[in-house]
Amino acid sequence: MDSFLVGLIGSGIGPSLSPPLHEQEAAHHGLHYVYRLLDTDRLGLDVGTLVRTARRFGFDGLNITHPCKQAVIPYLDELSPDAAMLGAVNTVVFDGQRAVGHNTDWTGFAESFARGLPDAPTHRIVQLGAGGAGSAVAHALLTMGADRVTVVDADPARALALAGELAGRFDGGRARHATHAELPDLLAGADGLVHATPTGMARHPGLPLAAELLRPGLWVADIVYRPLETELLRQARAAGCRTLHGGGMVVFQAVHAFRLFTGREPDAERMLAHLTDLIAV
Repeated sequence: MDSFLVGLIGSGIGPSLSPPLHEQEAAHHGLHYVYRLLDTDRLGLDVGTLVRTARRFGFDGLNITHPCKQAVIPYLDELSPDAAMLGAVNTVVFDGQRAVGHNTDWTGFAESFARGLPDAPTHRIVQLGAGGAGSAVAHALLTMGADRVTVVDADPARALALAGELAGRFDGGRARHATHAELPDLLAGADGLVHATPTGMARHPGLPLAAELLRPGLWVADIVYRPLETELLRQARAAGCRTLHGGGMVVFQAVHAFRLFTGREPDAERMLAHLTDLIAV
């Protein structure tokens, strides 16, 4: 029986469903597959130390989540073209003595969006969050054909930097940046809002913006999946918005990561069904 040892590095990752999601799919393939949580807070270790330790202890790969998707890069030997382009890594594969970083977030979000909001207009989109996940999501939106994505972040310099990177890859002024103060005007004319910050996670409850800015006709997508029903999505539905939760993104990025770790072809529909079962427990 083939065996695999993988893990997740991040902060406050106790509620993560990645271990059972990966392990259950592995069982269908007849694999001995162990998935461990490597929480930087609980272990008191930084991402570089954890990557080096995982390599030394024979891990086959790692998933990387908030707030380590950019911080992990200096500790890797190589980046896939997508990871290099986005400047963010969510999957590390140990290939012999080399640690290779990949990004499956952008394709995961793209597949989730196409499935959950297939006919949503994408002329003008406002995105909250310019970190590692935000970089991937904005890239996905523009790759899927969004006319304009305006990035807003608590750190204006980070929003400016991401918009500049996107503008270098996508022509026609399709990527812009703005401040939180501009959100009322931006959302009044937007088709959709994408939330790509930790706000709403189990460890970071709350709303990332004023609820009164939500309105009918605006679709809202959240990448947070624990809880699946965030306060943002609850308020958005109450305001008459179409919504997309973060469960699809976490499953589709896991599908791609599982393939990288094992070389096996996972069943996305089965993994989606398993996530639903896990959330219901």
